[in-house]
Amino acid sequence: MFERFTKDARAVVLGAVGHAERLDAQTVEEQHVLLALLDREASRGSFALTSLGLGGRRASVERALAEARRRGGLSRADTDALSGLGIDVAAIVSRVEEAHGEGALEAAKGGGGSRSGSAGKGEGDGSGDDGSVGKGNGKEHGKSGGRGRGWWAAFVGGHRPFAQGAKDLLTESLRIALAHQDRHIGDEHLLLALTARPGVPAEVLADHGVTYASLRRVLYGGGEAKAG
Repeated sequence: MFERFTKDARAVVLGAVGHAERLDAQTVEEQHVLLALLDREASRGSFALTSLGLGGRRASVERALAEARRRGGLSRADTDALSGLGIDVAAIVSRVEEAHGEGALEAAKGGGGSRSGSAGKGEGDGSGDDGSVGKGNGKEHGKSGGRGRGWWAAFVGGHRPFAQGAKDLLTESLRIALAHQDRHIGDEHLLLALTARPGVPAEVLADHGVTYASLRRVLYGGGEAKAG
Protein backbone atom coordinates (compact mmCIF):
# COMPACT_ATOMS: atom_id res chain seq x y z
CA MET A 1 0.00 0.00 0.00
CA PHE A 2 2.82 2.42 0.74
CA GLU A 3 3.78 2.74 -2.89
CA ARG A 4 0.56 4.76 -3.23
CA PHE A 5 1.54 7.22 -0.50
CA THR A 6 2.65 10.66 -1.63
CA LYS A 7 5.60 12.44 -0.10
CA ASP A 8 3.23 14.44 2.10
CA ALA A 9 1.36 11.35 3.29
CA ARG A 10 4.59 9.58 4.20
CA ALA A 11 5.75 12.69 6.05
CA VAL A 12 2.51 12.65 8.04
CA VAL A 13 3.00 9.01 9.07
CA LEU A 14 6.58 9.67 10.13
CA GLY A 15 5.47 12.87 11.86
CA ALA A 16 2.84 10.93 13.79
CA VAL A 17 5.57 8.65 15.13
CA GLY A 18 7.52 11.73 16.18
CA HIS A 19 4.53 13.18 18.04
CA ALA A 20 3.93 9.85 19.80
CA GLU A 21 7.53 9.85 20.97
CA ARG A 22 7.32 13.50 22.07
CA LEU A 23 4.21 12.74 24.13
CA ASP A 24 5.82 9.55 25.48
CA ALA A 25 2.97 7.47 24.09
CA GLN A 26 3.40 3.72 23.94
CA THR A 27 1.69 3.52 20.55
CA VAL A 28 1.02 5.80 17.58
CA GLU A 29 -2.60 6.94 17.80
CA GLU A 30 -5.00 8.80 15.54
CA GLN A 31 -4.45 12.02 17.47
CA HIS A 32 -0.76 11.87 16.56
CA VAL A 33 -1.71 11.65 12.90
CA LEU A 34 -3.84 14.78 13.34
CA LEU A 35 -0.95 16.65 14.93
CA ALA A 36 1.31 15.59 12.05
CA LEU A 37 -1.28 16.81 9.54
CA LEU A 38 -1.20 20.21 11.24
CA ASP A 39 2.57 20.29 10.66
CA ARG A 40 2.24 20.14 6.89
CA GLU A 41 2.62 23.15 4.60
CA ALA A 42 1.86 23.55 0.90
CA SER A 43 0.05 20.21 0.69
CA ARG A 44 -3.52 19.40 -0.30
CA GLY A 45 -4.37 18.58 3.28
CA SER A 46 -2.94 21.83 4.63
CA PHE A 47 -4.73 23.76 1.86
CA ALA A 48 -8.04 22.20 2.90
CA LEU A 49 -7.50 22.98 6.57
CA THR A 50 -6.55 26.57 5.80
CA SER A 51 -9.57 26.96 3.53
CA LEU A 52 -11.81 25.83 6.38
CA GLY A 53 -10.28 28.30 8.82
CA LEU A 54 -8.08 25.97 10.85
CA GLY A 55 -4.77 27.43 9.70
CA GLY A 56 -4.21 29.67 12.72
CA ARG A 57 -5.99 27.56 15.35
CA ARG A 58 -3.44 24.85 16.06
CA ALA A 59 -3.12 25.85 19.71
CA SER A 60 -6.86 25.39 20.20
CA VAL A 61 -6.72 21.93 18.62
CA GLU A 62 -3.77 20.92 20.81
CA ARG A 63 -5.60 22.09 23.94
CA ALA A 64 -8.66 20.03 23.00
CA LEU A 65 -6.53 16.92 22.40
CA ALA A 66 -4.68 17.45 25.67
CA GLU A 67 -7.97 17.72 27.55
CA ALA A 68 -9.14 14.46 25.99
CA ARG A 69 -5.90 12.79 27.10
CA ARG A 70 -6.58 13.98 30.66
CA ARG A 71 -9.92 12.15 30.42
CA GLY A 72 -8.08 8.96 29.49
CA GLY A 73 -8.87 9.41 25.80
CA LEU A 74 -12.65 9.65 26.18
CA SER A 75 -14.45 11.78 23.63
CA ARG A 76 -17.15 14.21 24.64
CA ALA A 77 -19.72 11.79 23.24
CA ASP A 78 -18.29 9.13 25.55
CA THR A 79 -18.50 11.38 28.60
CA ASP A 80 -22.06 12.40 27.71
CA ALA A 81 -23.06 8.74 27.42
CA LEU A 82 -21.48 7.95 30.78
CA SER A 83 -23.19 10.97 32.30
CA GLY A 84 -26.48 9.49 31.20
CA LEU A 85 -25.59 6.45 33.29
CA GLY A 86 -24.88 8.63 36.30
CA ILE A 87 -21.09 8.61 35.88
CA ASP A 88 -19.45 12.03 36.26
CA VAL A 89 -16.20 11.71 34.32
CA ALA A 90 -15.01 15.20 35.30
CA ALA A 91 -15.42 14.34 38.98
CA ILE A 92 -13.55 11.06 38.52
CA VAL A 93 -10.69 12.80 36.72
CA SER A 94 -10.53 15.39 39.50
CA ARG A 95 -10.37 12.75 42.24
CA VAL A 96 -7.74 10.71 40.40
CA GLU A 97 -5.58 13.77 39.82
CA GLU A 98 -5.91 14.83 43.45
CA ALA A 99 -4.55 11.46 44.49
CA HIS A 100 -1.97 10.87 41.75
CA GLY A 101 -1.24 14.24 40.17
CA GLU A 102 -2.37 16.07 37.06
CA GLY A 103 -2.44 13.92 33.94
CA ALA A 104 -2.63 10.67 35.92
CA LEU A 105 -5.14 9.10 33.53
CA GLU A 106 -3.04 10.20 30.59
CA ALA A 107 0.01 8.54 32.13
CA ALA A 108 -2.00 5.39 32.68
CA LYS A 109 -2.71 5.33 28.96
CA GLY A 110 0.96 5.86 28.13
CA GLY A 111 0.21 9.32 26.73
CA GLY A 112 -1.71 7.87 23.82
CA GLY A 113 -5.06 9.39 24.58
CA SER A 114 -7.10 7.01 22.40
CA ARG A 115 -9.45 4.16 23.14
CA SER A 116 -8.07 2.14 20.25
CA GLY A 117 -5.62 0.44 22.61
CA SER A 118 -2.53 -1.50 21.68
CA ALA A 119 -1.21 -2.34 18.27
CA GLY A 120 -3.55 -5.29 18.21
CA LYS A 121 -4.42 -7.59 15.32
CA GLY A 122 -2.35 -7.39 12.20
CA GLU A 123 0.98 -6.43 13.75
CA GLY A 124 2.54 -9.81 13.18
CA ASP A 125 1.29 -10.60 9.70
CA GLY A 126 1.15 -7.17 8.12
CA SER A 127 -2.60 -7.24 7.55
CA GLY A 128 -5.44 -5.04 8.67
CA ASP A 129 -8.80 -6.28 9.89
CA ASP A 130 -9.96 -7.09 6.37
CA GLY A 131 -6.58 -8.19 5.02
CA SER A 132 -6.47 -5.30 2.57
CA VAL A 133 -3.28 -3.75 3.94
CA GLY A 134 0.09 -5.35 3.40
CA LYS A 135 -1.08 -8.90 2.65
CA GLY A 136 1.31 -11.69 3.42
CA ASN A 137 3.56 -12.46 6.35
CA GLY A 138 5.72 -9.36 6.03
CA LYS A 139 8.77 -11.20 4.65
CA GLU A 140 9.10 -8.60 1.95
CA HIS A 141 9.94 -6.13 4.73
CA GLY A 142 12.19 -8.40 6.72
CA LYS A 143 15.27 -6.27 6.21
CA SER A 144 13.77 -3.37 8.10
CA GLY A 145 14.49 -4.71 11.56
CA GLY A 146 12.59 -3.05 14.38
CA ARG A 147 9.57 -4.39 16.18
CA GLY A 148 6.97 -6.37 14.24
CA ARG A 149 6.90 -7.50 10.63
CA GLY A 150 4.01 -5.39 9.44
CA TRP A 151 4.44 -2.87 6.65
CA TRP A 152 3.92 -0.01 9.10
CA ALA A 153 6.82 -1.21 11.27
CA ALA A 154 9.04 -1.49 8.20
CA PHE A 155 8.19 2.01 7.06
CA VAL A 156 8.80 3.85 10.31
CA GLY A 157 11.70 1.69 11.41
CA GLY A 158 9.85 0.09 14.33
CA HIS A 159 10.15 3.11 16.66
CA ARG A 160 6.56 2.86 17.93
CA PRO A 161 3.89 0.28 17.10
CA PHE A 162 0.73 1.63 15.53
CA ALA A 163 -2.42 1.19 17.63
CA GLN A 164 -5.27 -0.61 15.91
CA GLY A 165 -7.18 2.63 15.44
CA ALA A 166 -4.24 4.24 13.65
CA LYS A 167 -3.81 1.20 11.40
CA ASP A 168 -7.52 1.25 10.63
CA LEU A 169 -7.18 4.94 9.79
CA LEU A 170 -4.52 4.18 7.17
CA THR A 171 -6.72 1.47 5.71
CA GLU A 172 -9.63 3.91 5.59
CA SER A 173 -7.49 6.44 3.72
CA LEU A 174 -6.90 3.80 1.05
CA ARG A 175 -10.62 3.11 0.76
CA ILE A 176 -11.36 6.82 0.43
CA ALA A 177 -8.71 7.27 -2.26
CA LEU A 178 -10.11 4.33 -4.22
CA ALA A 179 -13.66 5.60 -3.82
CA HIS A 180 -12.59 8.87 -5.46
CA GLN A 181 -10.65 6.98 -8.13
CA ASP A 182 -7.41 8.58 -6.99
CA ARG A 183 -4.27 6.64 -7.88
CA HIS A 184 -2.37 8.01 -4.89
CA ILE A 185 -2.92 8.36 -1.14
CA GLY A 186 -2.19 11.89 -0.07
CA ASP A 187 -2.36 13.69 3.24
CA GLU A 188 -5.83 14.85 2.18
CA HIS A 189 -7.01 11.23 2.26
CA LEU A 190 -5.58 10.78 5.74
CA LEU A 191 -7.44 13.91 6.79
CA LEU A 192 -10.68 12.68 5.26
CA ALA A 193 -10.24 9.34 7.01
CA LEU A 194 -9.82 11.09 10.37
CA THR A 195 -13.12 12.90 9.94
CA ALA A 196 -14.89 9.76 8.73
CA ARG A 197 -14.08 7.78 11.88
CA PRO A 198 -15.73 8.41 15.27
CA GLY A 199 -13.45 9.47 18.08
CA VAL A 200 -11.60 12.38 19.62
CA PRO A 201 -9.78 13.65 16.48
CA ALA A 202 -13.00 13.80 14.44
CA GLU A 203 -14.81 15.48 17.31
CA VAL A 204 -12.06 18.08 17.76
CA LEU A 205 -11.95 18.79 14.03
CA ALA A 206 -15.74 19.15 13.87
CA ASP A 207 -15.61 21.60 16.78
CA HIS A 208 -13.26 23.66 14.62
CA GLY A 209 -15.47 23.53 11.53
CA VAL A 210 -13.73 20.66 9.75
CA THR A 211 -16.00 17.74 8.85
CA TYR A 212 -15.96 15.03 6.21
CA ALA A 213 -18.60 16.90 4.20
CA SER A 214 -16.80 20.24 4.34
CA LEU A 215 -13.50 18.63 3.37
CA ARG A 216 -15.07 16.90 0.39
CA ARG A 217 -16.49 20.22 -0.79
CA VAL A 218 -13.07 21.87 -0.58
CA LEU A 219 -11.13 18.97 -2.10
CA TYR A 220 -13.59 17.65 -4.67
CA GLY A 221 -16.02 20.48 -5.31
CA GLY A 222 -18.95 18.58 -3.85
CA GLY A 223 -17.53 15.19 -4.70
CA GLU A 224 -17.79 15.46 -8.47
CA ALA A 225 -14.29 16.52 -9.40
CA LYS A 226 -11.36 14.20 -9.11
CA ALA A 227 -8.53 15.23 -6.79
CA GLY A 228 -5.38 16.21 -8.59
